[in-house]
Amino acid sequence: MMKFSLAGAERAKLCGSGVDGSQTMNCRAQTALRQPIRAVPPASFIPLVALLLLALASPLSARDYPPDVPPPKPVVIPSPVVRALSNGLQVVIVERHTLPIITLRLVVKSGAECDPTNLPGTAALVNGLLTEGTERRTAHELAEAIDSIGGVVDNDVDWDSSYLSLSVLADHTELAFDLVSDMHLHTAFSPPEIERQRKQTLSSLEVAQDDPAYVADMAMQELVFSGTPYGHPEDGTLDSAQRITANDLHDFHDRYYQPRNCILAVVGDISVKNAMKLAAKYFSAWQNGSEPIPAPVASPAAASARRVVAIDKSDAVQTEIRIGNVGVPRDSPDYLALSIVNEILGGPAENRLFKALRTRQGLTYGASSDLICRRHLGAWVAKTFTRTPETLRSADVAIKQIQSLQDHGISSDELETAKSYLIGHLALEFETSDDLAEKVLELIEDGLPLDYWNDYPDKLQALKADDVNTAAMTYLDTGHDVMVLVGSISDFKKDLKKLGHVRIIPMSELDFGSPDLARTSEK
Repeated sequence: MMKFSLAGAERAKLCGSGVDGSQTMNCRAQTALRQPIRAVPPASFIPLVALLLLALASPLSARDYPPDVPPPKPVVIPSPVVRALSNGLQVVIVERHTLPIITLRLVVKSGAECDPTNLPGTAALVNGLLTEGTERRTAHELAEAIDSIGGVVDNDVDWDSSYLSLSVLADHTELAFDLVSDMHLHTAFSPPEIERQRKQTLSSLEVAQDDPAYVADMAMQELVFSGTPYGHPEDGTLDSAQRITANDLHDFHDRYYQPRNCILAVVGDISVKNAMKLAAKYFSAWQNGSEPIPAPVASPAAASARRVVAIDKSDAVQTEIRIGNVGVPRDSPDYLALSIVNEILGGPAENRLFKALRTRQGLTYGASSDLICRRHLGAWVAKTFTRTPETLRSADVAIKQIQSLQDHGISSDELETAKSYLIGHLALEFETSDDLAEKVLELIEDGLPLDYWNDYPDKLQALKADDVNTAAMTYLDTGHDVMVLVGSISDFKKDLKKLGHVRIIPMSELDFGSPDLARTSEK
């Protein structure tokens, strides 16, 4: 429209008049009178037209088309060798001699789900202190030792496990074993390092709890997994981070950091014989204590209808939206079919949510879904955000996409695209020795066969549309799902009842340490 009106104004200016009907007609007449009359195109124009016609008439050669994309090469994962030390420590060795690099990854088969009920974040704080000093080396000395050999260390806590990984050049293999064993067996938990780590945790949580996306994710996690060991923030809360003591950290470490509760992966340029020799040298002295206390296995209470929680952040200019329900554990026979469902609904391959919310409606810049599969339980969550006035419209569009997938299933094209993406992407999951160690350890932790990834492409290709549709109908349930909205609720509060029964929690009253998320009864 702007382009059209500017053109009209320019004509008016050239003719010395306005842009009303009669003046425009007059302008056209004047313009026509000033145009020279040509009976024949100029001679220089004829060769140009001839060349253009000749080009259009010429057949396209093969190089004018993009080349055919070959099918992805099969990903062959080296078979791991699994041994054990006399103290019960499992040792998993994968020889990979393509590069002179070795990775040690030690996993504790207990994570944030084992946090004491009133002290969420304990597992994370214990793990964070592994690299902050031992009884033999200060934090500075540890960092210096790793830096001096060009090593890369990584540690974190997750649900169902905690890990520490160290990658070095193969020349420094023995020092790597020494460092990893020292950080696990002789963790210092010195008071200055505990306080420094506590301050970092508190600072991170304060920043995170002002982020609507973080708040929406944590609220969804607590609601979907309510009543289970997964129903709290793995990094803890502002309250729990202040109350965790050195004794709490020692108790957790003594209870779960035991050789019979751990797996050591050794991946890279090393032989099985040498790996076992070094594992025995540096880990045989590790003693077991009392039996680790596993997290209780529990299922969330069944919901009779959709639950909607609206967290009122009055200064927000957009709303974070989450919609989800209980899913399956990682070892479920429905996992592969649900992976296809997730790709089609909100994954990189197809993403119906993005097409509906962004491409067709222009309501957001991003929409996706996550298939969350833990050792004992899982969930499925759709995620998007939108400007405040479009909150309910966006939520409705997302729900309809989920319902459509549940009621009408998938197309054959969607199925093939999702399969191609998942199989083609598989090689990227095993790029480094640390990636390989992580993937192999996940199989052992979740009770899956060690040849799982080699069989993965064939099992995925064997899935039919009916298998995927059955999984969608079974696990996507918009009648009993959970919805979380984080934004300026007052701007659309009067229409919230269209979604069902809604609890509104002011941001100032939000408490992730409370079973109902609120410090006081909701308003």
